This record gives sequence, structure tokens and C-alpha cells, in this order.
Amino acid sequence: MKLRTPTLAVVAAGTAFGISVAVAQTTPPQAGPAPFANPPYKNLKVFPQDITRPQLLSNMKLFSQSLGVRCTFCHVGQEGAPLSTLDFASDAKQHKLIARDMLRMAHRLNTELPTITGDPSAKINCYTCHRGSEKPATEIPPPPTPAAAPASPPAKTERG
Repeated sequence: MKLRTPTLAVVAAGTAFGISVAVAQTTPPQAGPAPFANPPYKNLKVFPQDITRPQLLSNMKLFSQSLGVRCTFCHVGQEGAPLSTLDFASDAKQHKLIARDMLRMAHRLNTELPTITGDPSAKINCYTCHRGSEKPATEIPPPPTPAAAPASPPAKTERG
């Protein structure tokens, strides 16, 4: 039986496709970047070098919310521009250097507070002092006063 050229081409293409599918299923996948792979951080001085991207972003959001500021408060770039245009590695802004010192202070306090207070869960963070303001509070607010006891009704007296 003689096969015609178009039939032969279809059979050859089908065979090639089948082989490529089989090879693709048996070849181990190439190692690619993990979904949350760490970019090569260029200037971490306080955070650990192996911090994950979600952990780093979570910390940055905490700073932003605790101080009521945006990324350009510490990082070089134009407000409102895409984050990809900011120079996160630059140390040109004094606020970034201050933030590092504050992180070191908070770490030291969190190490010592459980011993000082006797409470193993005693911790502070940026919001503890900043309360949404760029400048930390300089006075310790007084402790809340207990609710005033309801006034007792006047004593009844007998009239005679």
C-alpha cells in the first residue's frame, strides 16, 4: 500500500508531537525562581539577608502605618511614581538612617523588656511610641482611670 505525501506528513507530525509530549512529561522541570523569591537586596543593614519579600513588605507597611508616612519618607524617589522607580538601596535620606537606629533600639528593648517587666510577652513596635506620627510621643500618657462608681442613692430617712 502506497501512502500519499499529505498522509505521510500528517503521520510524521503526529508522531513528532507525541514524542515531544512524552519527553516533556518525563523531563524534570527546569529550576525557576520561586513565586516569592528574594530579589538580591543591596543594602540591608538591620534586617537579616535571608528575609523573605513578604516579611520585608510587611515590615515596611508597619513603618508606614505607625509613622503615618509613605515610602519616599525614607527612600529616594518621586512621590506618586511607581515603586519600581524608587532607589530602595540608597542611604541618601536621613530618615532611613534614623529608622535603622530605631530598629536597633526596639530590638534591644524587646530583648530586655520581658526581664524588666516580668512579662514574657512584653514587646514594643514603632506604633508604641509614634502612634501614627512622624515624631515619637515624648510624654507617657497617664494610665486610664477606672470608671467612676455610680453615685449611691440618698439615704432614706423616716419622718415622724
